[in-house]
Amino acid sequence: MAEVPRVEFTKGMKKTHTLLLPNMLPVHFKMVREIFVNFGYKAELLTNEGPNVISEGLKYVHNDMCYPAQLVIGQMIDALNSGKYDKHKVALIISQTGGGCRASNYIFLLRKALIKAHMEYIPVVSLSMGLEKNPGFNLTNKMLLQAFAAIAYGDLIALLANQTRPYEIKKGETNKIIEKWTQIIATKFANNSGYIGWAMKRNIIDITKDFDNVKVKKTDKIKVGIVGEIYIKFAPLGNNHLQDFLESEGCEVMIPGLLGYFLYSMQNAHYDKEYYGGFKRKFELPFRSAVITIVEQIELMIYKNVAATTSNFVLPEGFKHEKTLSKGIIDHGVKMGEGWLLSAEILELNELGYPNVVCAQPFGCLPNHIVAKGAIRSINAREPGINIVPIDYDPSTASVNQENRIKLMLSVAKEQLDKKIEEKASHNRARSVRSNLNASVAARTKLDNWEL
Repeated sequence: MAEVPRVEFTKGMKKTHTLLLPNMLPVHFKMVREIFVNFGYKAELLTNEGPNVISEGLKYVHNDMCYPAQLVIGQMIDALNSGKYDKHKVALIISQTGGGCRASNYIFLLRKALIKAHMEYIPVVSLSMGLEKNPGFNLTNKMLLQAFAAIAYGDLIALLANQTRPYEIKKGETNKIIEKWTQIIATKFANNSGYIGWAMKRNIIDITKDFDNVKVKKTDKIKVGIVGEIYIKFAPLGNNHLQDFLESEGCEVMIPGLLGYFLYSMQNAHYDKEYYGGFKRKFELPFRSAVITIVEQIELMIYKNVAATTSNFVLPEGFKHEKTLSKGIIDHGVKMGEGWLLSAEILELNELGYPNVVCAQPFGCLPNHIVAKGAIRSINAREPGINIVPIDYDPSTASVNQENRIKLMLSVAKEQLDKKIEEKASHNRARSVRSNLNASVAARTKLDNWEL
Protein backbone atom coordinates (compact mmCIF):
# COMPACT_ATOMS: atom_id res chain seq x y z
CA MET A 1 0.00 0.00 0.00
CA ALA A 2 1.49 3.32 -1.09
CA GLU A 3 2.48 5.71 1.65
CA VAL A 4 0.23 8.75 2.00
CA PRO A 5 2.04 12.03 2.86
CA ARG A 6 1.47 13.28 6.41
CA VAL A 7 0.99 16.95 7.26
CA GLU A 8 2.11 17.61 10.81
CA PHE A 9 0.12 19.66 13.30
CA THR A 10 2.70 22.28 14.26
CA LYS A 11 3.06 24.33 17.46
CA GLY A 12 1.83 27.43 15.63
CA MET A 13 -1.33 25.61 14.52
CA LYS A 14 -2.44 25.20 18.13
CA LYS A 15 -3.39 28.89 18.14
CA THR A 16 -4.63 29.21 14.58
CA HIS A 17 -6.34 25.90 13.71
CA THR A 18 -9.61 24.37 14.93
CA LEU A 19 -9.60 20.64 15.69
CA LEU A 20 -12.71 18.92 14.31
CA LEU A 21 -13.76 15.91 16.40
CA PRO A 22 -16.04 13.10 15.17
CA ASN A 23 -19.02 12.51 17.46
CA MET A 24 -19.42 8.93 18.75
CA LEU A 25 -20.95 9.54 22.20
CA PRO A 26 -22.64 12.96 22.37
CA VAL A 27 -22.58 13.26 26.19
CA HIS A 28 -19.03 11.96 26.69
CA PHE A 29 -17.52 13.78 23.72
CA LYS A 30 -19.02 17.16 24.68
CA MET A 31 -16.96 16.97 27.86
CA VAL A 32 -13.89 15.74 25.96
CA ARG A 33 -14.22 18.69 23.60
CA GLU A 34 -14.16 21.06 26.59
CA ILE A 35 -10.96 19.41 27.82
CA PHE A 36 -9.22 20.32 24.57
CA VAL A 37 -10.45 23.91 24.92
CA ASN A 38 -9.28 24.06 28.55
CA PHE A 39 -5.76 23.12 27.45
CA GLY A 40 -5.48 25.82 24.81
CA TYR A 41 -6.79 24.08 21.69
CA LYS A 42 -9.60 25.30 19.50
CA ALA A 43 -11.96 22.34 19.11
CA GLU A 44 -15.40 21.62 17.73
CA LEU A 45 -17.55 18.50 17.89
CA LEU A 46 -19.11 17.58 14.54
CA THR A 47 -22.88 17.14 14.58
CA ASN A 48 -23.69 17.25 10.86
CA GLU A 49 -25.85 14.37 9.64
CA GLY A 50 -28.01 13.54 6.64
CA PRO A 51 -27.68 11.68 3.33
CA ASN A 52 -24.80 13.88 2.20
CA VAL A 53 -22.57 12.48 4.94
CA ILE A 54 -22.75 8.92 3.65
CA SER A 55 -22.61 10.02 -0.01
CA GLU A 56 -19.33 11.83 0.74
CA GLY A 57 -18.07 8.74 2.57
CA LEU A 58 -18.87 6.49 -0.37
CA LYS A 59 -17.27 8.98 -2.73
CA TYR A 60 -13.92 8.94 -0.98
CA VAL A 61 -13.80 5.57 0.83
CA HIS A 62 -13.90 2.21 -0.97
CA ASN A 63 -17.10 0.29 -0.27
CA ASP A 64 -15.06 -2.69 0.94
CA MET A 65 -14.17 -0.64 4.00
CA CYS A 66 -16.41 -0.77 7.06
CA TYR A 67 -19.39 1.50 7.51
CA PRO A 68 -17.95 3.48 10.47
CA ALA A 69 -14.99 4.54 8.30
CA GLN A 70 -17.35 5.74 5.58
CA LEU A 71 -19.45 7.64 8.11
CA VAL A 72 -16.62 9.29 10.06
CA ILE A 73 -14.71 10.33 6.94
CA GLY A 74 -17.92 11.33 5.17
CA GLN A 75 -18.92 13.49 8.14
CA MET A 76 -15.54 15.23 8.10
CA ILE A 77 -15.50 15.86 4.34
CA ASP A 78 -19.12 17.09 4.49
CA ALA A 79 -18.21 19.50 7.30
CA LEU A 80 -15.18 20.80 5.39
CA ASN A 81 -17.33 21.42 2.30
CA SER A 82 -20.12 23.12 4.27
CA GLY A 83 -18.53 26.56 4.05
CA LYS A 84 -18.55 26.83 7.84
CA TYR A 85 -14.77 26.50 8.19
CA ASP A 86 -11.65 28.03 6.69
CA LYS A 87 -10.09 24.89 5.21
CA HIS A 88 -6.61 26.31 5.79
CA LYS A 89 -7.33 26.82 9.50
CA VAL A 90 -8.66 23.39 10.52
CA ALA A 91 -7.22 20.03 11.49
CA LEU A 92 -8.96 16.67 11.81
CA ILE A 93 -8.55 14.36 14.79
CA ILE A 94 -9.24 10.63 14.65
CA SER A 95 -8.47 7.55 16.75
CA GLN A 96 -5.90 5.01 15.58
CA THR A 97 -6.26 1.56 17.16
CA GLY A 98 -3.22 -0.27 15.82
CA GLY A 99 -5.14 -3.55 16.18
CA GLY A 100 -6.11 -6.37 13.80
CA CYS A 101 -9.11 -4.57 12.34
CA ARG A 102 -9.91 -2.32 9.40
CA ALA A 103 -10.30 0.48 11.97
CA SER A 104 -6.49 0.63 12.09
CA ASN A 105 -6.61 2.05 8.54
CA TYR A 106 -8.94 4.96 9.29
CA ILE A 107 -6.19 7.53 9.56
CA PHE A 108 -4.61 6.39 6.29
CA LEU A 109 -8.02 6.37 4.56
CA LEU A 110 -8.80 9.87 5.83
CA ARG A 111 -5.53 11.25 4.46
CA LYS A 112 -6.15 9.49 1.17
CA ALA A 113 -9.67 10.98 1.03
CA LEU A 114 -8.28 14.48 1.63
CA ILE A 115 -5.89 14.03 -1.30
CA LYS A 116 -8.78 12.96 -3.57
CA ALA A 117 -10.81 15.95 -2.37
CA HIS A 118 -7.83 18.31 -3.04
CA MET A 119 -7.49 19.15 0.66
CA GLU A 120 -4.23 17.31 1.31
CA TYR A 121 -2.87 20.35 3.19
CA ILE A 122 -5.22 19.69 6.14
CA PRO A 123 -3.41 18.02 9.09
CA VAL A 124 -4.79 14.77 10.50
CA VAL A 125 -3.98 14.20 14.17
CA SER A 126 -3.83 10.68 15.58
CA LEU A 127 -5.62 10.40 18.94
CA SER A 128 -3.54 7.44 20.05
CA MET A 129 -0.65 6.91 22.40
CA GLY A 130 2.74 6.63 20.70
CA LEU A 131 1.74 5.74 17.14
CA GLU A 132 2.28 9.21 15.68
CA LYS A 133 3.68 12.45 17.05
CA ASN A 134 2.83 16.05 16.19
CA PRO A 135 4.85 19.04 17.48
CA GLY A 136 1.68 21.03 18.28
CA PHE A 137 -0.39 18.26 19.85
CA ASN A 138 0.43 16.62 23.15
CA LEU A 139 -1.78 14.54 25.44
CA THR A 140 -0.58 15.50 28.92
CA ASN A 141 -1.21 13.40 32.03
CA LYS A 142 -3.72 15.95 33.29
CA MET A 143 -5.62 15.80 29.98
CA LEU A 144 -5.72 12.01 30.16
CA LEU A 145 -6.99 12.12 33.75
CA GLN A 146 -9.76 14.51 32.76
CA ALA A 147 -10.60 12.44 29.68
CA PHE A 148 -10.92 9.34 31.85
CA ALA A 149 -13.18 11.25 34.26
CA ALA A 150 -15.28 12.43 31.29
CA ILE A 151 -15.79 8.79 30.29
CA ALA A 152 -16.80 7.84 33.85
CA TYR A 153 -19.18 10.80 34.18
CA GLY A 154 -20.59 10.17 30.70
CA ASP A 155 -21.31 6.53 31.50
CA LEU A 156 -22.99 7.49 34.77
CA ILE A 157 -25.13 10.23 33.22
CA ALA A 158 -26.21 7.93 30.36
CA LEU A 159 -26.99 5.07 32.77
CA LEU A 160 -29.23 7.22 34.98
CA ALA A 161 -30.81 9.18 32.13
CA ASN A 162 -31.76 6.03 30.22
CA GLN A 163 -33.66 4.75 33.26
CA THR A 164 -35.40 8.10 33.80
CA ARG A 165 -36.33 9.48 30.37
CA PRO A 166 -38.90 6.80 29.37
CA TYR A 167 -40.91 7.44 32.57
CA GLU A 168 -40.62 11.21 33.03
CA ILE A 169 -43.91 13.05 33.45
CA LYS A 170 -42.57 16.36 32.16
CA LYS A 171 -41.06 15.54 28.78
CA GLY A 172 -37.57 16.91 28.17
CA GLU A 173 -36.65 17.23 31.85
CA THR A 174 -34.10 14.40 31.71
CA ASN A 175 -32.33 15.91 28.69
CA LYS A 176 -32.11 19.26 30.49
CA ILE A 177 -30.33 17.56 33.39
CA ILE A 178 -27.91 15.92 30.93
CA GLU A 179 -27.11 19.32 29.42
CA LYS A 180 -26.80 20.91 32.86
CA TRP A 181 -24.26 18.39 34.15
CA THR A 182 -22.29 18.30 30.92
CA GLN A 183 -21.70 22.04 31.34
CA ILE A 184 -21.02 21.80 35.09
CA ILE A 185 -18.39 19.08 34.66
CA ALA A 186 -16.74 20.96 31.78
CA THR A 187 -16.54 24.10 33.95
CA LYS A 188 -15.07 22.14 36.86
CA PHE A 189 -12.44 20.67 34.55
CA ALA A 190 -11.56 24.20 33.39
CA ASN A 191 -11.00 25.10 37.05
CA ASN A 192 -8.84 21.98 37.53
CA SER A 193 -11.32 20.23 39.81
CA GLY A 194 -13.97 17.51 39.82
CA TYR A 195 -11.99 14.65 38.33
CA ILE A 196 -10.38 12.96 41.33
CA GLY A 197 -11.06 12.18 44.98
CA TRP A 198 -13.80 13.68 47.11
CA ALA A 199 -14.78 16.24 44.45
CA MET A 200 -15.65 13.43 42.04
CA LYS A 201 -17.61 11.57 44.73
CA ARG A 202 -19.63 14.69 45.56
CA ASN A 203 -20.46 15.21 41.86
CA ILE A 204 -21.60 11.59 41.54
CA ILE A 205 -23.98 12.01 44.48
CA ASP A 206 -25.35 15.33 43.15
CA ILE A 207 -25.85 13.91 39.64
CA THR A 208 -27.72 10.94 41.12
CA LYS A 209 -29.95 13.19 43.23
CA ASP A 210 -30.85 15.32 40.20
CA PHE A 211 -32.01 12.33 38.16
CA ASP A 212 -33.71 10.76 41.18
CA ASN A 213 -35.72 13.95 41.73
CA VAL A 214 -37.29 13.83 38.26
CA LYS A 215 -41.00 13.07 38.66
CA VAL A 216 -41.74 9.79 36.92
CA LYS A 217 -44.64 7.46 36.33
CA LYS A 218 -43.38 3.90 36.40
CA THR A 219 -45.11 1.60 33.91
CA ASP A 220 -44.28 -1.84 32.55
CA LYS A 221 -41.97 -1.35 29.57
CA ILE A 222 -39.97 -3.65 27.33
CA LYS A 223 -36.35 -3.46 28.49
CA VAL A 224 -33.81 -3.56 25.68
CA GLY A 225 -30.00 -3.60 25.75
CA ILE A 226 -27.74 -2.45 22.91
CA VAL A 227 -24.35 -4.07 22.23
CA GLY A 228 -22.12 -4.36 19.19
CA GLU A 229 -19.23 -2.81 17.33
CA ILE A 230 -18.13 0.20 19.35
CA TYR A 231 -19.00 2.98 16.86
CA ILE A 232 -22.29 1.50 15.65
CA LYS A 233 -23.25 0.66 19.24
CA PHE A 234 -22.81 4.22 20.52
CA ALA A 235 -23.08 6.69 17.63
CA PRO A 236 -26.60 7.83 16.67
CA LEU A 237 -25.22 8.62 13.21
CA GLY A 238 -24.02 5.03 12.86
CA ASN A 239 -27.11 3.20 14.14
CA ASN A 240 -29.82 5.47 12.68
CA HIS A 241 -30.68 6.83 16.15
CA LEU A 242 -31.44 3.33 17.42
CA GLN A 243 -32.04 4.39 21.02
CA ASP A 244 -34.50 7.11 19.96
CA PHE A 245 -36.38 4.55 17.85
CA LEU A 246 -36.56 2.03 20.70
CA GLU A 247 -37.80 4.67 23.15
CA SER A 248 -40.42 5.79 20.61
CA GLU A 249 -41.61 2.16 20.59
CA GLY A 250 -42.15 2.31 24.35
CA CYS A 251 -38.91 0.67 25.49
CA GLU A 252 -36.40 1.39 28.23
CA VAL A 253 -32.85 1.10 26.90
CA MET A 254 -29.57 0.20 28.58
CA ILE A 255 -26.21 0.49 26.80
CA PRO A 256 -23.08 -0.88 28.54
CA GLY A 257 -20.66 2.01 29.02
CA LEU A 258 -17.37 3.01 27.42
CA LEU A 259 -15.47 2.40 30.67
CA GLY A 260 -16.02 -1.35 30.27
CA TYR A 261 -14.54 -1.24 26.77
CA PHE A 262 -11.49 0.62 28.11
CA LEU A 263 -10.96 -2.01 30.81
CA TYR A 264 -11.49 -4.80 28.27
CA SER A 265 -8.77 -3.30 26.06
CA MET A 266 -6.38 -3.06 29.01
CA GLN A 267 -7.20 -6.59 30.23
CA ASN A 268 -6.45 -8.20 26.86
CA ALA A 269 -2.72 -7.66 27.31
CA HIS A 270 -2.81 -10.06 30.25
CA TYR A 271 -4.60 -12.69 28.21
CA ASP A 272 -2.00 -12.20 25.44
CA LYS A 273 0.76 -12.80 27.98
CA GLU A 274 -1.02 -15.91 29.29
CA TYR A 275 -1.61 -17.36 25.83
CA TYR A 276 1.38 -16.24 23.79
CA GLY A 277 4.25 -15.47 26.15
CA GLY A 278 6.64 -12.60 26.81
CA PHE A 279 6.26 -8.88 26.40
CA LYS A 280 8.94 -6.68 24.85
CA ARG A 281 8.29 -3.83 27.29
CA LYS A 282 9.11 -5.04 30.77
CA PHE A 283 6.91 -2.65 32.74
CA GLU A 284 3.83 -2.69 30.49
CA LEU A 285 1.95 -5.47 32.27
CA PRO A 286 2.52 -4.15 35.82
CA PHE A 287 1.43 -0.70 34.61
CA ARG A 288 -1.72 -2.12 33.00
CA SER A 289 -2.48 -4.11 36.16
CA ALA A 290 -2.23 -0.97 38.26
CA VAL A 291 -4.48 0.98 35.87
CA ILE A 292 -7.08 -1.83 35.79
CA THR A 293 -7.15 -2.01 39.60
CA ILE A 294 -7.57 1.76 39.98
CA VAL A 295 -10.28 2.01 37.31
CA GLU A 296 -12.19 -0.96 38.74
CA GLN A 297 -12.12 0.68 42.16
CA ILE A 298 -13.40 3.97 40.72
CA GLU A 299 -16.13 2.10 38.84
CA LEU A 300 -17.27 0.38 42.05
CA MET A 301 -17.04 3.69 43.93
CA ILE A 302 -19.46 5.23 41.42
CA TYR A 303 -22.01 2.43 41.78
CA LYS A 304 -21.61 2.36 45.57
CA ASN A 305 -22.37 6.07 45.88
CA VAL A 306 -25.36 5.86 43.55
CA ALA A 307 -26.73 2.92 45.58
CA ALA A 308 -26.16 4.81 48.83
CA THR A 309 -28.07 7.81 47.45
CA THR A 310 -31.11 5.99 46.06
CA SER A 311 -32.42 2.51 45.32
CA ASN A 312 -34.35 3.61 42.23
CA PHE A 313 -31.73 2.64 39.62
CA VAL A 314 -30.50 -0.68 38.29
CA LEU A 315 -26.70 -0.80 38.60
CA PRO A 316 -24.13 -3.19 37.07
CA GLU A 317 -21.76 -5.06 39.37
CA GLY A 318 -18.69 -3.80 37.53
CA PHE A 319 -16.08 -5.09 35.11
CA LYS A 320 -14.57 -7.55 37.58
CA HIS A 321 -17.84 -9.48 37.54
CA GLU A 322 -18.61 -8.83 33.88
CA LYS A 323 -15.43 -10.47 32.57
CA THR A 324 -16.37 -13.77 34.24
CA LEU A 325 -19.69 -14.03 32.42
CA SER A 326 -18.43 -15.07 28.98
CA LYS A 327 -16.51 -18.10 30.26
CA GLY A 328 -17.83 -21.22 28.58
CA ILE A 329 -19.29 -19.15 25.74
CA ILE A 330 -16.23 -17.67 24.05
CA ASP A 331 -12.56 -17.82 25.01
CA HIS A 332 -10.79 -14.79 26.48
CA GLY A 333 -8.21 -15.17 23.75
CA VAL A 334 -10.79 -13.84 21.25
CA LYS A 335 -10.33 -10.08 21.28
CA MET A 336 -10.99 -8.85 17.74
CA GLY A 337 -14.31 -7.19 16.98
CA GLU A 338 -15.18 -6.55 20.63
CA GLY A 339 -14.26 -10.21 21.24
CA TRP A 340 -15.39 -11.87 24.45
CA LEU A 341 -16.75 -8.57 25.76
CA LEU A 342 -19.83 -8.84 23.51
CA SER A 343 -21.03 -12.09 25.07
CA ALA A 344 -20.21 -10.78 28.55
CA GLU A 345 -22.28 -7.63 27.95
CA ILE A 346 -25.27 -9.62 26.64
CA LEU A 347 -25.22 -11.90 29.67
CA GLU A 348 -24.78 -8.94 32.03
CA LEU A 349 -27.77 -7.17 30.46
CA ASN A 350 -29.84 -10.30 31.01
CA GLU A 351 -28.79 -10.39 34.68
CA LEU A 352 -29.83 -6.76 35.08
CA GLY A 353 -33.32 -7.41 33.66
CA TYR A 354 -32.73 -6.44 30.02
CA PRO A 355 -33.22 -9.79 28.24
CA ASN A 356 -33.99 -8.24 24.85
CA VAL A 357 -30.76 -7.32 23.05
CA VAL A 358 -30.00 -5.56 19.77
CA CYS A 359 -26.52 -6.44 18.50
CA ALA A 360 -25.60 -3.61 16.13
CA GLN A 361 -22.71 -4.14 13.74
CA PRO A 362 -21.40 -2.91 10.38
CA PHE A 363 -22.15 -5.31 7.52
CA GLY A 364 -19.03 -7.28 6.67
CA CYS A 365 -17.38 -6.60 10.03
CA LEU A 366 -15.96 -10.12 10.10
CA PRO A 367 -14.73 -10.27 13.73
CA ASN A 368 -18.04 -8.81 14.92
CA HIS A 369 -20.07 -11.32 12.90
CA ILE A 370 -18.04 -14.20 14.35
CA VAL A 371 -17.95 -13.12 17.99
CA ALA A 372 -21.50 -11.73 17.96
CA LYS A 373 -23.66 -13.89 15.68
CA GLY A 374 -21.44 -16.90 16.28
CA ALA A 375 -22.00 -16.79 20.03
CA ILE A 376 -25.79 -16.34 20.03
CA ARG A 377 -26.59 -20.06 19.93
CA SER A 378 -24.30 -20.78 22.91
CA ILE A 379 -25.76 -17.83 24.84
CA ASN A 380 -29.31 -19.02 24.19
CA ALA A 381 -28.38 -22.55 25.25
CA ARG A 382 -27.23 -21.20 28.62
CA GLU A 383 -29.96 -18.56 28.99
CA PRO A 384 -33.02 -19.53 26.89
CA GLY A 385 -34.90 -16.39 27.90
CA ILE A 386 -32.55 -14.01 26.10
CA ASN A 387 -34.10 -12.48 22.97
CA ILE A 388 -31.27 -11.36 20.64
CA VAL A 389 -31.51 -9.77 17.21
CA PRO A 390 -28.34 -8.95 15.17
CA ILE A 391 -28.78 -5.87 12.98
CA ASP A 392 -26.36 -5.00 10.17
CA TYR A 393 -25.77 -1.36 9.23
CA ASP A 394 -24.35 -0.27 5.90
CA PRO A 395 -25.08 2.34 3.20
CA SER A 396 -27.26 0.02 1.10
CA THR A 397 -29.59 -1.11 3.90
CA ALA A 398 -32.81 0.88 4.30
CA SER A 399 -33.55 1.92 7.86
CA VAL A 400 -37.10 0.58 7.49
CA ASN A 401 -35.70 -2.94 7.05
CA GLN A 402 -33.65 -2.58 10.22
CA GLU A 403 -36.64 -1.21 12.13
CA ASN A 404 -38.90 -4.04 10.93
CA ARG A 405 -36.46 -6.65 12.22
CA ILE A 406 -36.27 -4.83 15.55
CA LYS A 407 -40.08 -4.63 15.70
CA LEU A 408 -40.24 -8.40 15.21
CA MET A 409 -37.92 -8.82 18.21
CA LEU A 410 -40.07 -6.37 20.19
CA SER A 411 -43.23 -8.33 19.37
CA VAL A 412 -41.66 -11.41 20.99
CA ALA A 413 -40.58 -9.25 23.94
CA LYS A 414 -44.12 -7.85 24.24
CA GLU A 415 -45.56 -11.38 24.46
CA GLN A 416 -43.06 -12.26 27.20
CA LEU A 417 -43.82 -9.03 29.09
CA ASP A 418 -47.60 -9.56 28.85
CA LYS A 419 -47.14 -13.12 30.13
CA LYS A 420 -45.16 -11.85 33.13
CA ILE A 421 -47.76 -9.16 33.84
CA GLU A 422 -50.56 -11.74 33.70
CA GLU A 423 -48.62 -14.14 35.94
CA LYS A 424 -48.04 -11.32 38.41
CA ALA A 425 -51.72 -10.32 38.32
CA SER A 426 -52.79 -13.96 38.76
CA HIS A 427 -50.42 -14.31 41.71
CA ASN A 428 -51.80 -11.12 43.28
CA ARG A 429 -55.39 -12.32 42.76
CA ALA A 430 -54.57 -15.66 44.36
CA ARG A 431 -52.88 -13.89 47.26
CA SER A 432 -55.90 -11.60 47.65
CA VAL A 433 -58.28 -14.60 47.71
CA ARG A 434 -56.11 -16.33 50.31
CA SER A 435 -55.99 -13.17 52.38
CA ASN A 436 -59.77 -12.72 52.22
CA LEU A 437 -60.30 -16.40 53.06
CA ASN A 438 -57.95 -16.16 56.05
CA ALA A 439 -59.74 -13.02 57.22
CA SER A 440 -63.11 -14.76 56.87
CA VAL A 441 -61.90 -17.80 58.83
CA ALA A 442 -60.45 -15.56 61.53
CA ALA A 443 -63.71 -13.61 61.80
CA ARG A 444 -65.76 -16.82 62.00
CA THR A 445 -63.45 -18.22 64.67
CA LYS A 446 -63.78 -15.01 66.67
CA LEU A 447 -67.59 -15.18 66.36
CA ASP A 448 -67.64 -18.82 67.48
CA ASN A 449 -65.48 -17.99 70.45
CA TRP A 450 -67.82 -15.09 71.37
CA GLU A 451 -70.92 -17.34 71.12
CA LEU A 452 -69.28 -19.86 73.41
